[in-house]
Amino acid sequence: MRTGKALPAALALLGGVLAVASGLVLHYPALILAAYLLAGLWIASSHFTGLVFWLLWGTITALLTMEQGRALPAGLSGSDLRVEARVLDVRDDNGVARLTLRLQSCVSPPGQPSCKALGKVRVSAYQDTAFQPGERWGMTLRLRPPRGFSNPDTFDYQAWLWRERLHATGYIRQSPPAVRLAESSFSLRRLGLEYLAEKPLTERSRRWLAALTLGDSDQLERQDWDLLNHSGTTHLVVISGLHVGLVATFSLLLARLVARVISPGNWRLRTWPWWLAAASTIAYATLAGLAPPALRAMLMALVGLWVASGRHAPGPWQAWWLAVAMVVMVDPLAAWRPGFWLSFVAVAWLIVIWHGRSRPSGIRGWLWALVRTQLLLAPLMAGAVLLAFGRLAPLAPLVNLLAVPWVSLVMVPSAMLGWLLLPVTPLSEMSWWVFEQALDLFHALLTLNVAYLPLWEPSFSRYKALGVGFIWLALCWGLPAISWALRAFAVVIISLLAVWPNEEHWPEGALRVSVMDVGQGQLVELRSQQQRMLYDTGPRFRSGFMPLDTLWPGSQQFDHVVVSHADNDHAGGISALLDGHEVMAWWLPEGEETDVSAMPTPRTCAAGQRWSIDGIGFHYLWPPPGINELTANDRSCVLSVTVGEHSLLLTGDVGVNVERRLLTLLDTPLSVLVAGHHGSNTSSGEQFVRSTQPRHVVFSAGRDNAFGHPTQVVVRRFRRAGSCLWNTAHDGALTFWLIPGETPRVTPQRVLHGKRQRC
Repeated sequence: MRTGKALPAALALLGGVLAVASGLVLHYPALILAAYLLAGLWIASSHFTGLVFWLLWGTITALLTMEQGRALPAGLSGSDLRVEARVLDVRDDNGVARLTLRLQSCVSPPGQPSCKALGKVRVSAYQDTAFQPGERWGMTLRLRPPRGFSNPDTFDYQAWLWRERLHATGYIRQSPPAVRLAESSFSLRRLGLEYLAEKPLTERSRRWLAALTLGDSDQLERQDWDLLNHSGTTHLVVISGLHVGLVATFSLLLARLVARVISPGNWRLRTWPWWLAAASTIAYATLAGLAPPALRAMLMALVGLWVASGRHAPGPWQAWWLAVAMVVMVDPLAAWRPGFWLSFVAVAWLIVIWHGRSRPSGIRGWLWALVRTQLLLAPLMAGAVLLAFGRLAPLAPLVNLLAVPWVSLVMVPSAMLGWLLLPVTPLSEMSWWVFEQALDLFHALLTLNVAYLPLWEPSFSRYKALGVGFIWLALCWGLPAISWALRAFAVVIISLLAVWPNEEHWPEGALRVSVMDVGQGQLVELRSQQQRMLYDTGPRFRSGFMPLDTLWPGSQQFDHVVVSHADNDHAGGISALLDGHEVMAWWLPEGEETDVSAMPTPRTCAAGQRWSIDGIGFHYLWPPPGINELTANDRSCVLSVTVGEHSLLLTGDVGVNVERRLLTLLDTPLSVLVAGHHGSNTSSGEQFVRSTQPRHVVFSAGRDNAFGHPTQVVVRRFRRAGSCLWNTAHDGALTFWLIPGETPRVTPQRVLHGKRQRC
């Protein structure tokens, strides 16, 4: 196999980028410099003369890109910044406008650091102002660094912000009001969206037309994305290789047909059809917004056109490495995107399974080629998706076998044909009518799939083994010269892994306590071998967003949910539980009004109530039974949990006066205490801290919250008591294992500065 210069260039670019990703450049600069020098010596005696250049390019561009993500200077978080900005994108989220802005000027308050380095930011607009992409506005922003919650097995919002090069998030201040400085310039994409809004189409058809043809996938609603994710067909909607490849192929076929008509004698020698196809590919990707998947697909399509032209065609592997090099060179952050690796792995596997095979002929030949490709590609992609995301749509291979040709041969062509035939209105409307019927059938297929076999999320230990097993199965059946015995053995192994009971090993009598990262709020999951319980449900933000929605997939079952009291930061996620999950028993204080107060099954938590399961004791210490005149905070349900010699205490927001009354009821010292009222100085009094002497203390608080939680006086009290202090704002979610006879184990979701705290 000839490698040429594409392979070393791609490897060098990836090497430089991944050296930055792994932290080697930042933590071991001398080691990386030595590697560069060795590479330079090797290059001096080889023909790969550009390796060091590409290695340095990858390293430097990745470093510069990472540095851009830290553009909000320390000290400006929460400050009012006066900016002039151009609106790049507007999205509606439950009635709140989400704007992506490109800052053109920024003025920080006197005496504070300059904010001129800020580039792209994402903000919310709560005022009733109509923003349009392309407009220039003068406004006042309150920004914070691009952060997200850090919880087990959830979407990494902070990493997404960084990959999208968003330097800060925040909101637009209502005073002084924002002022429009310039109208938006002409946008073909926006014009298309406005045209669709006026057509007599169903709402679903408008959304899907915008997504499939204009690349505006944000038009799709949450139920659309859930359907696609749970059926394993998300790739069919994101503007990627399928759509860009269709545009390139159709443009080339049409241009060559015209060339054959106007110059029948030498039409094969004409180069302009290839240039026209390349220009159409670039134009379509640009119209779709040049998002990373579209950019990646465009570059790969251009390489594919160059290879197919046959004039200076490299081999398929050279073309593959060239596409890798081009994508990484243009977008260094691509190496951090799972879609980058999944798409290139899929293309590489297609090269492997079709290398050396003749082109299919006839309808029967093409149908068999489609089936063979899907059967060999499905296990590899299933394994890759499992390893990358920890989930799998069980019927995705079968669904894609039907959906891929349906979308690529019926839906996308009819949708695009409707745009091309706009001058002839009846034909355009007929094309979109065909698209609507095709979309209805496609939607019915996905709905049927999800209803009977929903998304499967195996346990952590199991999905790793399954992922490796699926990849091994694909290799056994896709690579040549593999014995039938080994192929059959691979099928048997993956079948056994698939039907093996999906059970996690649970130590005898153990309790797993997970204090989730939900910002300025509280949500604690307590799980034993047979029982699953929540203490509080987290907040509901002004935009309507509930962190609980992001923690688990739908249809979870909880045996008990305790709502300590009705404040939004503790009870805000109740509606998410009611809408998407099943709760066997609700607990709340007497007299607290919440969304579950009117339900026939809520129970009242009161001092003295006890129960035990799996050898773990649960005991309510507060509030007193019956109606009382306590404040909402002091009425909080206080729950004590005993696991062998270990004890856990959850106090909600009760104050120091209630804490003193609890001291005679507690088994001290405590193993784990979730600090009352998020670390406010109204709780965690001096006497309470000295008496309980908790080994581990968790502050469930939002980063840079307006209340200053946890307060320094409370932090100092616990430090004097010798407690190990944790904060969800900095450590992310915290998982404690309380096992009789063993020292409590704690795992923070976020490790600061590469070091774990030792207690």
